[in-house]
Amino acid sequence: CVTPDVQAACRDSTVTQELLEEGFHRDLLVRVELGQDAGGCAVAARVPLPPGIFVDPYELAALRQHNVTKAVLFPDVVDLEAPEYLARGLVLLLFLEPEARCSRCFRAAVPVHVRYHRPAQGTGEALVVLESPEVLLCCCHGHLSAECWDPAEVDTPCSSDTARPCQWHSTKHRPAYEELMLRVPVGLREHKSLVCALTLLTTALCSGLILAAACKYGHFS
Repeated sequence: CVTPDVQAACRDSTVTQELLEEGFHRDLLVRVELGQDAGGCAVAARVPLPPGIFVDPYELAALRQHNVTKAVLFPDVVDLEAPEYLARGLVLLLFLEPEARCSRCFRAAVPVHVRYHRPAQGTGEALVVLESPEVLLCCCHGHLSAECWDPAEVDTPCSSDTARPCQWHSTKHRPAYEELMLRVPVGLREHKSLVCALTLLTTALCSGLILAAACKYGHFS
């Protein structure tokens, strides 16, 4: 039986996420505040990414090399050019760094990119929903309260800098579930015929101009 005091302490952890900047290339900022001191444990957030948004593995490798952001992507092979309706979801394990002014607070940011979406009917935007991240702790030299933490299946070392295996844990009492909505501007389906006609007309006009210039100024033997 878990006492109300223990339940309150376990539920005290909070996690928030925020999209910075504007446009199709953003920074995803994740903040975590634990209910108790981490005690030297590694803190990470397991972030599910829907098909409409992705992390560039090459960009992620460059950030790791310069010690800017530490993260592991599952799967690690990503089709960067695939549209949203042909892509699949990803899982990002983002290692969080402690904040200077708060011993229980951790944060990290990672660049994310929005995929091309199909035109929508009646509205000029599509919604990309980012689910709330899962808080994970990895303590190689300490013990976590069994009332608050459960072993988690995470096939990743406690640090992205080492291959040493260690047990990750997830909180039993999950923080309040909050979704993050990203509105993506898209075309309108009712404009499909007009767009196709204008594209063909523009292509024919440009081809005619190029052909006329070639005939006028070209030197043919």
